[in-house]
Amino acid sequence: MLKRIAAIGFILVCSSIGWAILGSTIFYRTYSTDAQLKGRVSSSWGTAQEQTPPTAGYQVVSQKQVAATGSGTAAIRTVQQRTWVTLPLEQTRADAALRLDYRKKGLLWYSTYQVDFSGAYRFNNPSDQAQEVTFRMHLPASQAVYDDLNFSVNDVSVATTSEKKDAVATIQLQPHETAALRVAYRSHGLDNWSYGFGDEVTQVKDFQLHVTTNFRGFDLLENTLSPTEEIRQRNGWDLVWNYKNLVSGYHVGIALPQKLQPGPLAGRISYFAPVSLLFFFFALFLLTTVRGIKLHPMNYFFLACAFFSFHLLMAYLVDHVSIHVAFVICSVVSVALLVSYLRLVAGMRGALLEAGLAQFVYLVLFSYAFFFEGFTGLAITIGAILTLFIAMQTTARIQWTEKFAVR
Repeated sequence: MLKRIAAIGFILVCSSIGWAILGSTIFYRTYSTDAQLKGRVSSSWGTAQEQTPPTAGYQVVSQKQVAATGSGTAAIRTVQQRTWVTLPLEQTRADAALRLDYRKKGLLWYSTYQVDFSGAYRFNNPSDQAQEVTFRMHLPASQAVYDDLNFSVNDVSVATTSEKKDAVATIQLQPHETAALRVAYRSHGLDNWSYGFGDEVTQVKDFQLHVTTNFRGFDLLENTLSPTEEIRQRNGWDLVWNYKNLVSGYHVGIALPQKLQPGPLAGRISYFAPVSLLFFFFALFLLTTVRGIKLHPMNYFFLACAFFSFHLLMAYLVDHVSIHVAFVICSVVSVALLVSYLRLVAGMRGALLEAGLAQFVYLVLFSYAFFFEGFTGLAITIGAILTLFIAMQTTARIQWTEKFAVR
């Protein structure tokens, strides 16, 4: 008996080494090309975007007389002094509609999105004279496409020029005239979208940002402002940030939900597979002992191979099909291998009832628990406690002294 247990333990250790190698291979395949694949997605779809409010201002040219000395004689010369006057932003009404659209590269899904942005901004010319005011809208990302870009002042479309990542327009404002700048565009981004006010602590007056999404799950980026209103819609969220006079160094940032990643999921399942096999061997050993069925360590070796086939097949099947479809196929293949083998060793009843049910619980259900982030540990703990309860109740009347007696 002790030799058989030692042999089973040796099989478990060797299987664990195999799963460790397989899991490391999966993670290497997943992350070794992550930067390259993400670069491809960014080049065709765009990068993370952060929109900032526009700026407006005009240049004032004044004459100034300065004293100059040359050749031992004093002289007065006149120089031009240029001063840039920035117009304060008095009101912001911005809207953004985010539509999630996943892209898969290799073993990873990337959270790409489409964004329809529109903003209405109010400036006022404080001067007593007409001024040539330059409006400058900083576009959120240089590696992006901006479709249907509209730029208007007081409901009149104006021509814009491009300076690096800025759309620039210049119009004349009359003394104390209020200018309503409207900007709208359609673009694409990756991972997150944000609205910033600058790198320093900034005062923002009469600000309102309205964001709608077509997805339910989302998160806020670190060090960002929480919505003042959150309304759950049928297929997403209606979020509002509304401030009368905000003074803060934080900005608005939304992280898009991440799709279940097939590569990391398959790697984690492989790393924890020895725990699954340990539970299965433990349950099978007790059941065969109670029923008087003697399984040779070679039988346990082939059972371990049936378990390993589940993870090996999944490691390369998730490249081609959905993770859920791959999970179902791998489960059917592994269970069929084990049941068809034990049917010949211990009979159909023992194969289907004991071994088949144990494999379904400790392989299929155990692995499926990894699909639920945050509940994996709890599910494994509950399974271990239930296994212990069933084992204690089943073997309570067994005389272990006789079972372990040396014959």
